[in-house]
Amino acid sequence: MSDRVAPPSSERSADPGRPDVVVVGSGPNGLAAAVLLSRAGLRVHVYEAAAEFGGGARTTELMRPGVWHDICSSVHPMGLASPFFRAFDLAAHGVTMLQPEAAYAHPLDGGRAGVAWTDLDRTVDGLGADGKRWRQLFAPLVSRWNDVARMAMSDLRDPRQLVSPAAARFGLRVGVLGQRVLPVAFHRTVAGDMLTGVNLHGIVRPDAMAPTAVGLTLALLAHAVGWPIPGGGSRAIVDALVADIRRHGGHLYAGHRIDDVRDLPRSAAVVLNLTPAGVARLAGPVLPDRYRQRLANYRYGAGSCKVDFLLSGAVPWSQPDCGRAGTLHLIGSRAEAVAVQRVVHSGSHASRPYVLAVQPGVVDDSRAPAGLHVLSTYCHVPAGSTLDVSDSVTAQIERFAPGFRDLVVDQRTLTAHQLALHNENYVGGDITSGELSLLQTVRRPRPGLDPYATPVPGLYHCSAASPPGPGVHGMAGFHAARRILRQHFRMMTDPLDLLRPAIPATAPTTEGRPRQ
Repeated sequence: MSDRVAPPSSERSADPGRPDVVVVGSGPNGLAAAVLLSRAGLRVHVYEAAAEFGGGARTTELMRPGVWHDICSSVHPMGLASPFFRAFDLAAHGVTMLQPEAAYAHPLDGGRAGVAWTDLDRTVDGLGADGKRWRQLFAPLVSRWNDVARMAMSDLRDPRQLVSPAAARFGLRVGVLGQRVLPVAFHRTVAGDMLTGVNLHGIVRPDAMAPTAVGLTLALLAHAVGWPIPGGGSRAIVDALVADIRRHGGHLYAGHRIDDVRDLPRSAAVVLNLTPAGVARLAGPVLPDRYRQRLANYRYGAGSCKVDFLLSGAVPWSQPDCGRAGTLHLIGSRAEAVAVQRVVHSGSHASRPYVLAVQPGVVDDSRAPAGLHVLSTYCHVPAGSTLDVSDSVTAQIERFAPGFRDLVVDQRTLTAHQLALHNENYVGGDITSGELSLLQTVRRPRPGLDPYATPVPGLYHCSAASPPGPGVHGMAGFHAARRILRQHFRMMTDPLDLLRPAIPATAPTTEGRPRQ
């Protein structure tokens, strides 16, 4: 790669066709990096192997025309909380973030449910005896949610981001809750079940430190910024980023697969929006053996099986308030959740799996023609599973919504194996791009003060396998872009300043309204 580094800036201007930076992969992190670099006045080229941009944030028509499902990510609290997206200002770029009344719900047997309303007080009132504990846990964090978000979305290396009163308060709660046995205050309570359901977004045992940190962050954001659903689907976010790159002179190429970094045009820097496996595939010939071994040692987690439904009516939840939530965690009690995840990590399929369901129709009636509704779900399965578990998913939904089967008009399943083929960053169907163990979380993708650089000068990587980890936040791309601007172009200012003021919206935004 050293022979690919571009000449100094004064010489670059003589060759206007040569890119300054090349980005491979157009997931949210790759696009975020390209936005910042192109706004800095650099010539940026983005290459995407798939026919459309977006990686895990794509929305496509499934089953029939006019029926839109998100392929992976659907709900975006980090789209309102991440420093990158807050500075970018999605609303100013025509993206409408629609807020369900309830961020998430956790149905339980017997027609009960815990509901996390966006309003903390409403949540506390609905939890009855558990409400006081919920307030004690979250009220101090909600009041300082900006500080917690900055810490959670940092590069996990800068002590200035990791040491603060808010970080200490957050860390103490993670330490207390991330135990095999919950404190007595949450033992066998609806609140404890709700926390467990959110922790399972980490796709590992929910009673460990790393998934507790993930779950606590998401639960906090539910009351701080909500769990919004972009109008028209996740593609709205991608479209806004792509349009901004083009507006600032960047070039994007879809359907253009790169198999070797040596085939890329000469540039000062290359950014790989790929997992360690992808970095090794593209850059293996130019990487030192020791670094390649570190990439090979990176651990991936369990897979997911995605099942999308087209329904003739809204899901008939036993607990009516579940119909107001954008997201639902279907598993039952904490004890059941822990047992199910243990089964998955032993390499078996659970008969009653954890199912994460998203019903965008509660706020977005553009996803299906009148009279029809979409429901997106996934459940945890062993890595690389080829088993279609749609029957188990349907049964788990039916458990909390009797009569659901009668509403199914059509459905589509992507097994963990198929997910990996659909998006190479989902190794074995792992949509978090790496096992969320405590050690790997703070060291991903490898130990070192600069997790985005490689031993090859000018070669960087940023993806969900890079800090701060999974989620549509763009922050891995931000951190990588900041390093490139400073190390290769001597631009020392805060890259977020490049996003202010935001470009006026090119399309109006509208308020979401609940679907009747």
